[in-house]
Amino acid sequence: MLCLGIESTAHTLGIGIVNSNGEVLANEKSTFTTETGGIKPGKVTEHHILMYDFVLKRAIEKANIKLKDINLVAFSQGPGLGGCLRVGAAAARALATYLKVPIRGVNHCIAHVEIGKHTSGFKDPITLYVSGANTQILALAAGRYRVFGETLDTGVGNFLDSFGRALGLGFPQGPKIEELALKGKKYVELPYTVKGMDFTFSGILTKLEQLAKNSELKTKNSQLISDLCYSAQETVFAMLTEATERAVAHINKNEVLLTGGVAANKRLAEMLQLMCKERGIKFAVVPKDLSGDNGAMIAWAGILENKAGIKNKISETKVNQDWRTDQVEVIWS
Repeated sequence: MLCLGIESTAHTLGIGIVNSNGEVLANEKSTFTTETGGIKPGKVTEHHILMYDFVLKRAIEKANIKLKDINLVAFSQGPGLGGCLRVGAAAARALATYLKVPIRGVNHCIAHVEIGKHTSGFKDPITLYVSGANTQILALAAGRYRVFGETLDTGVGNFLDSFGRALGLGFPQGPKIEELALKGKKYVELPYTVKGMDFTFSGILTKLEQLAKNSELKTKNSQLISDLCYSAQETVFAMLTEATERAVAHINKNEVLLTGGVAANKRLAEMLQLMCKERGIKFAVVPKDLSGDNGAMIAWAGILENKAGIKNKISETKVNQDWRTDQVEVIWS
């Protein structure tokens, strides 16, 4: 079986083609970026519409197949930005109807977890899922991915992007902050808020925005910018690591998986790996090409759910912007 997956929850339009063994035949994408400022929902929606045909063509060519070889179409049904989600859903409906093949709307967050389990070989991990809008500590219990800890305000990716905007960086800001943090020499004390296994970033962001108004930041290569980026990463990643370790102790599992767009940050992976080593448990991070938003993870989730007998009618493919991870019945694991 070949499944074509369409990802369109936010800034990335991705189309992946995966077979029933989990082999990724293609994983093409186009990402909306800016020189300054943040994500603009209307512009991103327009970007996805304009780029769809090009990305689809590249994916088919990369997989070295014909469009008619596709047996299943999957798409991100939620959560995400409404306009972006609707582009992917409409494209999936049109493609499935044209090819006369089944369609499957999958939960974007669960797709991140499942591709991580596939690449790592983990069976029952605690997952730290870190992306733009979502930051959650997840584990499978009683047929669902339960949320044992999560952000109480904004996702860590959005936190980094908001801080980057205060520094005048373009979107996406996270990778640029990671690069600047490597030049940091001095830790600037910031608020640190962990509540059990939940965490908040708004207080840290407010403090950083105040510091970013300092006149010294007018020089883009100033040492203060690097110190603030370093301090921001050290603080929020320590919070995430602490909350994840607490979940490990509470749930008593022996595998920790890091997934989501922010999983590409080497410092976060380094902290979690050290924590797991000290506790004598396994750690894995999703490969960079599959950790951020991508179509291959959507295709793989579609295959898993299709194998489990989960079907969708076209009338059941309305997008759900607020679809929580723990609302999905997991009958394939």
